[in-house]
Amino acid sequence: MNDLVRTAVTALFVPGDRPDRYAKAATSGADLVIIDLEDAVAPPDKDAARAAVRWALSPGSDLGPRAVPGPPAALRALVRINDPATAAGAADLTAVAELVGEPGHGVVGVMVPKAARAEDLGAAIRALAAAEPGPAPAGPDAADRLAVVALIESALGVAEVRALATLPGLTRLAFGALDFALDVGADVDAVTGQVARAEVVIASRAAGLPAPWESPSTSLGDARLIEETSRAARLLGFGGRLCIHPAQLAPVRAGFAPSAEEVAWARAVAGAGSGVSRVGDEMVDRPVLERARAILRRAAP
Repeated sequence: MNDLVRTAVTALFVPGDRPDRYAKAATSGADLVIIDLEDAVAPPDKDAARAAVRWALSPGSDLGPRAVPGPPAALRALVRINDPATAAGAADLTAVAELVGEPGHGVVGVMVPKAARAEDLGAAIRALAAAEPGPAPAGPDAADRLAVVALIESALGVAEVRALATLPGLTRLAFGALDFALDVGADVDAVTGQVARAEVVIASRAAGLPAPWESPSTSLGDARLIEETSRAARLLGFGGRLCIHPAQLAPVRAGFAPSAEEVAWARAVAGAGSGVSRVGDEMVDRPVLERARAILRRAAP
């Protein structure tokens, strides 16, 4: 479960109060489904959404008849809870903890929004870990532990992101551009957001975490824009992107894949051998060679 979150490039949100959409999300082709109990659910509907998640991710839950034809399949999903400091968030965390105590549950882990203080995020991580039956897995079995994703959405979150990234049990970081822009009073496309993104990327790398997830695009129909902004995120150091509609999956995946030009360049460089050499007008040394190899690894089917 942990590895699923670490390697996912596309992570698709589905509103928690729309269980009729869960199965469609699960068969959308997204690397990971995130059932959202936070922003996508209005306050009066929080209890119903929480109950729907309990039903859908319980052992033996059958989603087949609700949305898509064909045999039913067990749903596996990350759950974005509400801020654990709120009553709704505490109830979400309790519900998820109760679920993970049941063998065969479909909870991949939780996404914690508004992550900003290490003590608060650490408490949520420990609460989830304590709910898992048996001793905490280690070594090769650590991939089976529940994942925890911290969503960085505020000035304080960015200021504290390096401390957050080093918390034991944290799996990955993600960036929330809209809430961050609102918090600092900046335009969503201002350079302030780029600085914040760079901090999240650097903190992830320094802590040995996978490259973080970029904030979702607000565009639902402009595939070219989604692909271009996804490519820009990849070039900044992100490893994937959150999505809010299935139509975003293909352009996000295309944006995070190396272009044909990048692959051609990488093949030429990789064929130059080790040591210092020249490829066209470019000097190739170890960092350039390693970058070329990384591009070819990403391009491999």
